[in-house]
Amino acid sequence: MIDNYLLEYLVTFTETQTLAKTAAKLNITQPTVTRGMQRLEEEFGVKLFDRQPNRITLTDTGKLAAKLSRQLLLANQNMLTTVRNYDQASQVIRIACNAPGPQILANQLPQHPAHPLEVWSQLLPTDQLLKNLYNRQFSMIISNREVQDDQVESIFLGQEHLFVNLDQFMYLANQQSVTFLELRSISFVVLSDIGPWKQVVQDQIPDARFLYQADYDALKELTQYTNFPFFTTNITDENTREAYHQGDRVTLPITDSAATMDFYATYLKGQRTRLQPLIKDLTAGWPR
Repeated sequence: MIDNYLLEYLVTFTETQTLAKTAAKLNITQPTVTRGMQRLEEEFGVKLFDRQPNRITLTDTGKLAAKLSRQLLLANQNMLTTVRNYDQASQVIRIACNAPGPQILANQLPQHPAHPLEVWSQLLPTDQLLKNLYNRQFSMIISNREVQDDQVESIFLGQEHLFVNLDQFMYLANQQSVTFLELRSISFVVLSDIGPWKQVVQDQIPDARFLYQADYDALKELTQYTNFPFFTTNITDENTREAYHQGDRVTLPITDSAATMDFYATYLKGQRTRLQPLIKDLTAGWPR
């Protein structure tokens, strides 16, 4: 069996192309790298390198060995990560969300003494959902993506509806509701990270200008001292709405179908029994 450190020598050499740079990147001496390459050829029993007086390159067989070595090192790292995550997950239920609304609800869940709960503070990109379930980084992920396969299942939790908060003197503020089209060409202040809602508002509101704020406090200050419109949802609690404004805004529902998003709890099927109490709490607490 070939030691991992020798495979790492080979992979690093394919990236740096020289023994000197390989040694520098791995923080070892060049003679150590040279001996490692020689040992690799002995272990494989084939020629991996073309050696010339001032240059060493990989043979085609060496390139294949480097490719497979990279895959093996990655698989080994994934195995270690999965085992460590499994051990942690057996002690703590970790939840991730891909949108801020469900994250608010997850943070309001009661703690279960037998299974402490931890909600990841960052929003998880939707395309990383399955990867982070399979490697057990998270026990459950709340997102707008429904997944059903041999290992994973999703349960519907509820819907999030988008509202716009307009200055009370805007002409649209006299209506009972608005459409995305009616909001065209308006400037909005928006948090930078709002998950899938970001693409929705960008796609649905023609010619709008979005003044993105990375910091919640900066957004809060802007909504208090300017008349820029901003978005909330049915999940946004009353305290948060009051923090945004003080009675000078009119909150209107957006009636387009794209302004409503379904959310699901997604998890490995083997975790179903353990997670059922949390899912029940989430469903019961979801704003209607």
